[in-house]
Amino acid sequence: MSPQNLTFENAEGVSLSARLELPAHQHPHTYALFAHCFTCSKQFTAVRNIARALTLEGVGVLSFDFTGLGESEGDFADTNFSSNIEDLVQAAAFLADEYEAPALLIGHSLGGAAVLRAAHEIPSVKAVVTIGAPDAPDHVQHLFSEQTDAIEADGLAVIRIADRPFTVKKQFLEDIRTHNLEPYIKRLDRALLVLHSPQDTIVGIENARKIYEAAMHPKSYISLDGADHLLTEKKDSRYVGNVIASWAERYLDFEERRALRSDKDVAARLGQADAFTTEITVRKHGLTADEPPEVGGNDFGPSPYEFLSAGLGACTAMTLRMYAKRKKWPLEEVIVHLEHSKNHAEDCQNPDQPDSKIDHFELILELNGPISEDQKARMLEIAKKCPVHRTLHDPVKIAAKLKK
Repeated sequence: MSPQNLTFENAEGVSLSARLELPAHQHPHTYALFAHCFTCSKQFTAVRNIARALTLEGVGVLSFDFTGLGESEGDFADTNFSSNIEDLVQAAAFLADEYEAPALLIGHSLGGAAVLRAAHEIPSVKAVVTIGAPDAPDHVQHLFSEQTDAIEADGLAVIRIADRPFTVKKQFLEDIRTHNLEPYIKRLDRALLVLHSPQDTIVGIENARKIYEAAMHPKSYISLDGADHLLTEKKDSRYVGNVIASWAERYLDFEERRALRSDKDVAARLGQADAFTTEITVRKHGLTADEPPEVGGNDFGPSPYEFLSAGLGACTAMTLRMYAKRKKWPLEEVIVHLEHSKNHAEDCQNPDQPDSKIDHFELILELNGPISEDQKARMLEIAKKCPVHRTLHDPVKIAAKLKK
């Protein structure tokens, strides 16, 4: 199932557009709510990469467009920091009504400042993450400092951010100046993770220091060294997602909640916009399959045939380990080197041609320890009898049907 495109109403009855990312098996054990940066949208690439890292750990992630942005209705000119907080609270209420209340809040840039404030209005939240967030919402004023006088005098002005025009009214300036986040950060009473790049030229690193110093424990800080404010490099947003997923597990009891799972032990999901990047859930384990860039993939994980080779290698190693243990042979370590000769991308393009089904796996066994040549020769024979090896040789029936 692809990510779900949803809508919900904010406090003013305006329809907001949302996107719900789910694990491959569609049964998240925890939900997170993501607040994007000022003037960004839920389609922002960094948001999707971060969400992917979380869904691989069984977390459902709801991101949405604030009022007047992206695909949401309403007029951006009539919004402000207070309305962003209200939108977040309504998004959390929507999650609670339709799915499950969010346990994790994530905010990028001004969205980070918003989650620090909104967390106090969402009792279900146990952990909060900020990414490149200002310690005070009036920090965004520098984005249109040249028009500030015009806004004060005329009541509004059109500014350009990332080559897009936005109308900012005087009420926006007045609203961001009224918000002092420091007391809310001190009383957060949730686990806090602060992520910030020392090279951030939009929101300086001193903001992270102020947030961290104001917060009480448990709190953590991770430097995003080398990243820009918008996390435009894939490697940076992937790193952020992986860090959040690993950190959140300590505070959200992932292990206790992972009993929720698919109807099957394995599930794979590929969205329309993901090229070859496929999310896989194997029991409680999240994996990613992909293809290399030269065939149009993102190289976020092994290819399907590489996973097949890995399964053969792992099964061979386990089988030899158990055999040596039973025989009481001094096998200290087994390493299986594998190579598969068929090009998967070409095979996908010609799945019905018989000549596309020729496979050749080469296994080279490295058996370490004081074992004899006769023992090595016997283990080479045993390697050919591992369960996965036999499965690949025996007739296999694959039954495919549509889910009702």
